[in-house]
Amino acid sequence: MTRLTDWLLSLHGLPVYGLVGLLVFAEDALFVGFVLSGETAAVLGGVAASGANASLPVMLAVVAGAAILGDSVGYEVGRQLGPRILRSRVLTKRGEGIDAAREQLARRGGTAVFLGRFVAFFRATMPALAGTAGMRYPKFLAFNAAGGLVWGIAVVLLGYFAGNSYATIEKTFGRVTALIVLAVLVIVVAIWRIRRHSTRRTEQSVRQP
Repeated sequence: MTRLTDWLLSLHGLPVYGLVGLLVFAEDALFVGFVLSGETAAVLGGVAASGANASLPVMLAVVAGAAILGDSVGYEVGRQLGPRILRSRVLTKRGEGIDAAREQLARRGGTAVFLGRFVAFFRATMPALAGTAGMRYPKFLAFNAAGGLVWGIAVVLLGYFAGNSYATIEKTFGRVTALIVLAVLVIVVAIWRIRRHSTRRTEQSVRQP
């Protein structure tokens, strides 16, 4: 891993955009995330931008675009292969995690697609599971694009502001991700409660003579 990170950070321009984009794309489309995290590549992309090896706006666009496109390909793989993808060697070894991801998808629908972007295992599996479950693509794309944009911008900026201290970021990034997911959950619950309260008040006003 050290050799890979050192090599990536030695690249300039198109090669660094291409490698970072490929790793982020492959994590979701081809389950490469079980071996090499696209999240790490995105952080290093931000580090490369801080060292003037790449443009920050371009890196943000590359990472977010690769995340959205990779998820879309993963969705299509799940839609086309269906249950066969769940019987693949890569996924059968992770049965408990797959069951947890499917449960979240069944309970939360599109929200699970959005939140799955911030959890390593779900990031690699949720798109294919959404395709297998028959989720409509426009709905999937909306939540996928929102998650890809938020995740891509946050992770690249994390690497950018960290500069060359990417080793420290790798050790603490799990905690940061957990805080982001918690914040998103709090916002979602708050919106749901406000809407429910508003609906109840509307129903009560309609029932009153």
